[in-house]
Amino acid sequence: MKNVKVYGPGCQRCETAAKMVKETADKLGVDVEIEKVTDARSIAMAGVMSTPGVSVDGKLVHAGGLPDTGAVEAWLGA
Repeated sequence: MKNVKVYGPGCQRCETAAKMVKETADKLGVDVEIEKVTDARSIAMAGVMSTPGVSVDGKLVHAGGLPDTGAVEAWLGA
């Protein structure tokens, strides 16, 4: 199971990023645990300067704007 964290204040883009991860995981048949991190201090401590940010298994893989679907597939397939 992959642990995915979506960092952001809970805005629409952050919700969409979490949905993209969930839908891609379902498509690939990958079990994921998605955690939404909305605390500003925790977001900054993770190194996210622009939201939404995404980390997979503790590694920050994206920050700022919506990720590309191909990138999400690569993160979850690795």
